[in-house]
Amino acid sequence: MERPIIGITMGDPAGNGPELSIKSLNSETLYQKCRPLIIGDAGCLRVAIDTLKLSNQIKVNGVSDPSEAKFEYGTIDVIDMKNVDLATREFGKVQKMCGEAAFQYVTKVIELAKTGEIDATVTNALNKESINLAGHNYSGHTEIYADYTDTADYAMMLAHDELRVVHVSTHVSLLQACQAVKKERVLEAIRLAASGCQALGIEEPKIAVAGLNPHAGENGMFGREEIEEILPAIEIATKEGICIPDGKAVPPDTVFSKMEGGWYDVAVVMYHDQGHIPLKVKGFVYNKELSKWDSVAGVNITLGLPIIRVSVDHGTGFGHAGDGSASPASLNNAIDYAIRFATHKR
Repeated sequence: MERPIIGITMGDPAGNGPELSIKSLNSETLYQKCRPLIIGDAGCLRVAIDTLKLSNQIKVNGVSDPSEAKFEYGTIDVIDMKNVDLATREFGKVQKMCGEAAFQYVTKVIELAKTGEIDATVTNALNKESINLAGHNYSGHTEIYADYTDTADYAMMLAHDELRVVHVSTHVSLLQACQAVKKERVLEAIRLAASGCQALGIEEPKIAVAGLNPHAGENGMFGREEIEEILPAIEIATKEGICIPDGKAVPPDTVFSKMEGGWYDVAVVMYHDQGHIPLKVKGFVYNKELSKWDSVAGVNITLGLPIIRVSVDHGTGFGHAGDGSASPASLNNAIDYAIRFATHKR
């Protein structure tokens, strides 16, 4: 089977994306598994190579089309958008130019995936303030992808190793998140969680559905969302053949321990922090003795799109951007997940 082509956006030029891209693609093993293609700015990548002191090992091949790429270890192929003025770029700063550049990388990679020129997309971090300063009113990658692929029904999956969560809601206030726990949306998230796991090769995924309230409502003592909205969605999904072993909402304070123990393949969670906190406790490891992050791992997957999209699960790292210290663990994970999705899609 031919290696899939994985399109990787460079992210905000003022952030950690350029150096992370170089670090991740400086791997002979990666080129044995896929054909990586950066969508970004060749000049930024060359600066990152110099920063990482890899100029004797790696060179940049600027192309205008995937067909021009070499896909050889030691040569990083980049669709060069030529949209960054290195003389005015400032690492760690919100800049209109960088927001515009990052936005263009995303729309370009979506275009390449829609036309079938690449098999999957991976995104480095962009800065929401920067893209909005450039006139693009989106709260993040997910909304851009949904808009540019005309997708109405989608959900976020976070994953680290075998720990996976799918969200009923994400970037809304906690009050709005509680109001969003409705049968139709919970059912949609359950379906997307099942199909997302199947796309990874898990034929009959076991799904946990977390409650919204403490102790999953304790039979209505602490709230009725589990009874009136979540349970009806579970019952419909079960009738459709989706495996939900508990048959009801699981208390959110124990669901992740159970998943770590192998009870489930994925958990449907009711709001942003309910899913993000356990994933980041596991994937983000800070070394207090060395005052640095040993690991910043985990990936963000958008389910329900007609194309494959996996992203790093961290920000642009403005505080240390350009100094070469960023960990590529999350980008490595994202590329691995993209390869899995692309392989099972064929």
